[in-house]
Amino acid sequence: MIKKVIAGVLLFGLLAVAIVQAMEKEEKPDNLPGLRIGVKAPDFELENLSGEKVKLSDYRGKKVILNFWATWCPPCKEEMPAMEKFYQKAGDDVEILAVNIDPQYNVQEFIDKMGITFPILLDKNDKVNSAYLIMTIPTTYFINEDGLITNKYLTSMTEDIMKEYIDAM
Repeated sequence: MIKKVIAGVLLFGLLAVAIVQAMEKEEKPDNLPGLRIGVKAPDFELENLSGEKVKLSDYRGKKVILNFWATWCPPCKEEMPAMEKFYQKAGDDVEILAVNIDPQYNVQEFIDKMGITFPILLDKNDKVNSAYLIMTIPTTYFINEDGLITNKYLTSMTEDIMKEYIDAM
């Protein structure tokens, strides 16, 4: 009888240890809409405001902040000055690519008024918007030097958030 109790306690203890270890190894789930963290960012080619073609893969080797926005979006307007400040301080190893999803409006006028100098790309056919499964704007993907999505942020960002996510890469 005592052997069965000891065996039961030992078995229960081993099971408890296994469960705890499995839970510790489990990564934080990515329940946010859009592409999942850890996947390769889909390459794309879009025109910038000057009509030049820009590919995401042109920035391989750099950290990329890929932001989806629209001119009519209040949180997008709110985060643009913070993105510009961050861009001015970031240095050569970080790039911001802002994909505009409403190019039928006067994007150039909006950018001029906001004083934005980072690249603005126009998603005229919603192909990139669709490829990245954008459900809400602004949505921002943080992409490392190898082209992997390391984080994403839904809603207006601050300079501190951008710095935190870039530093974490």
